[in-house]
Amino acid sequence: MRELFARDPKRFESMSREACGVFVDYSKHRATDETWKLLLALAKQADVEGWRTRMFSGDKSLNGTEDRAVLHVALRNRSNRPITVDGSDVMPEVNAVLAKMRGFTDKLRAGKWLGHTGKAIDTVVNIGIGGSDLGPVMATEALRPYWKPGMQVHFVSNIDGTHIAEVCKHVDPERTLFIVASKTFTTQETITNAKSARTWLLERLKAGNEAVAKHFVALSTNAKEVSAFGIDTENMFPFWDWVGGRYSLWSAIGLSIACVIGMDNFEELLAGGHDMDNHFQTAPLAENLPVLMGMIGVWYNDFWGAETHAILPYDQYMHRFPAYFQQGDMESNGKSVDRKGNRITDYSTGPIIWGEPGTNGQHAFYQLIHQGTRIIPCDFIAPVETHNRLGNHHEILLANFFAQTEALMKGKTPEEVRAELVAAKTPADKIEMLVPQKTFPGNRPTTSIVVQKVTPRTLGSLIALYEHKIFVQGIVWDIYSFDQWGVELGKQLAQKILPELHGDAKVASHDASTNGLINLYKSRRSSH
Repeated sequence: MRELFARDPKRFESMSREACGVFVDYSKHRATDETWKLLLALAKQADVEGWRTRMFSGDKSLNGTEDRAVLHVALRNRSNRPITVDGSDVMPEVNAVLAKMRGFTDKLRAGKWLGHTGKAIDTVVNIGIGGSDLGPVMATEALRPYWKPGMQVHFVSNIDGTHIAEVCKHVDPERTLFIVASKTFTTQETITNAKSARTWLLERLKAGNEAVAKHFVALSTNAKEVSAFGIDTENMFPFWDWVGGRYSLWSAIGLSIACVIGMDNFEELLAGGHDMDNHFQTAPLAENLPVLMGMIGVWYNDFWGAETHAILPYDQYMHRFPAYFQQGDMESNGKSVDRKGNRITDYSTGPIIWGEPGTNGQHAFYQLIHQGTRIIPCDFIAPVETHNRLGNHHEILLANFFAQTEALMKGKTPEEVRAELVAAKTPADKIEMLVPQKTFPGNRPTTSIVVQKVTPRTLGSLIALYEHKIFVQGIVWDIYSFDQWGVELGKQLAQKILPELHGDAKVASHDASTNGLINLYKSRRSSH
């Protein structure tokens, strides 16, 4: 890369693009103009454009194993263009749910939603798992500067009772509303946590089931189970089977987001996503941010053997962004069978996604990125403006943002290390020992992504950018990105094991290791 930059002083200008308030510099990659010509030809050959059209038109071939359309784009369709599934325009239903969300959140935020004892609700606890948790957590944290003063939101996802127990320690039952997010209202972890929350609430309020409707609402389509739980079905917010969980924050699943930032800001989030949708649909491949980022990933995954990809936001509010796209990417493209049902053996599909905010990561895993034996492409994300102007904090943050990508690209040669050591008057015998240790190979690839400020609209554009990047890669790899059968097997086995944990009888129905572990647990558990 040093040589590429030396040969082309305008490399930055030719290999950076901006759309929807998102600036992407992809010049620090092991790629020439010829590389890009070939990568974009590959995208063309895979018919990314044709599949893109199918997705936006509600074609069920995008999710052939479940025979479902893939229409999270409809949830943020601010142009309100008709989008049809099975011959019916879905937009009236989408708009009706958004209107219902507005009515609910306006009432809540105005202090007019009263709990069982007549006190106004000021705390929301979202109970969900997977996309029903990660999306709302990520977005509420990223948009914390937009929270209504005095309003709080908490999230419970883990079936480990510690999670719900710890949250309940910090909320006032008289002022708390629980949002139960489960499309079927049968998700084991979510419903178990919801039932525990209901028991806790009624015990603390010394109330009967009549109090449930004042403190619980549902994000679901199962009116029967919602009603049986004690929730008024008037306070049930539906969503659709053409919305995958990891793409659902734009739907009623985003109710917790709207509660704290307000519906106007929530609709700005939708607008940012819609901006990126329009860009993705209309921009030529060579100018198209999701296509460019998607093909960068294909390049390293399949031609350089990279196994992981790091997302590194230099903004503390975005600290859950990597975790959100850990699910978004790995649950989508973690597949080893193509769309025809053939086992994929001659190329790799989805990488391992991970990351943490900078500059924390610089004092942890950056060592491996700089000097380890693995190639790890990285996305560095930063805002020009901060929400918290404290002294020179932001300048120090951005100095590190700029420096890290430069250091990863340029590295430090043995000659440069030796010159530094000589200038520092290091003893000669020590110099030869230190030179290889302090040499940085460089040539480590990074993408730099810059936004003016993390606002609801720019966050929406960023999220949609990564969603469409995942889509592009799934098309090139010829896989179904919108199902997730891989999460099912463990759930099925857990349902079988659960009743075996009762009683004292030894279990012998599994392999020796699983039998041994279950029996170890049963022999050592407390009787209480």
